[in-house]
Amino acid sequence: MARGRYSHSMDDKGRVSIPAVLRTELLEQDGPPFVTNLVDQPAIGLYAHDRWLAIEERLKNMSQVQPDVAALQRMLVSGAVEAPIDGQGRILIPPHLREHAGLERELTIAGVGQRIEIWDKGRFDEELNAIRQRGREVTNVAADLGL
Repeated sequence: MARGRYSHSMDDKGRVSIPAVLRTELLEQDGPPFVTNLVDQPAIGLYAHDRWLAIEERLKNMSQVQPDVAALQRMLVSGAVEAPIDGQGRILIPPHLREHAGLERELTIAGVGQRIEIWDKGRFDEELNAIRQRGREVTNVAADLGL
């Protein structure tokens, strides 16, 4: 379970260090993690190897004639690439994903449960402010969950 929020810098080659606390679960898998663009946000999702394969399997089993299913597959699967963690704890974010998320140098890496999200720091701050603006809606969801 990924949790927490961390600030990191991306180098000129698109490499970013994954915080050690988040790296542990990723390294316990039989294969490298995957990165892909998020559908609903200008950010990147970083998935543990097995979790990503399960997502692909679910997508594969969905109806291929539904336009929304095809669009989801097109967005997620075509953007997905393996992101091996190097000896310094870094992953390489390919140019097409950096462009999708508008990543500059300063990033926020957020553990949000089943995935890790990688955001441009300014965009993440804007997203948190937008969530605060919708405080009552968010509070209602939390209440429904008994939190």
